[in-house]
Amino acid sequence: MRRFQQVDVFTDTPYYGNPVAVVLDAEGMSDEAMQRFAAWTNLSETTFVLPATSRDADYRVRIFTPSEELPFAGHPTLGTCHAWQVLHGERETVVQECGAGLVTVRRTRDGLAFAAPALVRSGPVEPEVLEQVAAALGIDRAQIVDAQWADNGPGWVAVLLADAEAVLALTPSYRDDWKIGVAGPHRADGPARFEVRAFAPLGGGGCVEDPVTGSLNASLAQWLLSSGRTTAPYTTRQGTALGRAGEVRIDTDDEGAIWVGGSTVTCIDGTVEI
Repeated sequence: MRRFQQVDVFTDTPYYGNPVAVVLDAEGMSDEAMQRFAAWTNLSETTFVLPATSRDADYRVRIFTPSEELPFAGHPTLGTCHAWQVLHGERETVVQECGAGLVTVRRTRDGLAFAAPALVRSGPVEPEVLEQVAAALGIDRAQIVDAQWADNGPGWVAVLLADAEAVLALTPSYRDDWKIGVAGPHRADGPARFEVRAFAPLGGGGCVEDPVTGSLNASLAQWLLSSGRTTAPYTTRQGTALGRAGEVRIDTDDEGAIWVGGSTVTCIDGTVEI
């Protein structure tokens, strides 16, 4: 039997954020067993906590979708840290080792926040790719205000639309292998600075929407802040179209690092037999 938690991330109200399954003592599990269990949970990500191999890390985590392993993902980082601290006690700073390297997680007034990892790909989106992305989203190319490669591991293409209403109106369906993040600004009196949605390919055709996405919000922040389209601190709202109420908080520190944070809450706590 292995310790197990399911944590809702980017919300302080259970079942309104993005859940992650966390196997807290995964030492000795094979790659095949991890992937099989992740497919069984059928959540966007399942994580497996292992002893760190770096002396600078508190633990190592492997992150699996139902079909593949990811080097980094945002809400699993916060959810795993939340679950780990339930066992080991709260700390002001925790260092997580993952496929993308070492990621620092710190406690904030409102929950937990991770330091945005460096982008592995940035820059303008090629015109032919942008045409395909617009088609995948079911919109005209002219509706895209701007776009950028914003890949910090998962492979995001970031798209900016004119406003939050345009983001919420999207009804994409596509067969291409695009992971597309879309943002649009709210009015000044709106519930957040930006409305965000995240789409990824679904095996067998079509796409699936992720409720609240830490890695995308991290890379969006790097783009939107560096291009002068917004300033920190700010919040984004995500999951609205799915009946969720995710809130992601973006801030910067004196060294210029971008921090991506939100609330976390345990929904399931127990053991699993794997």
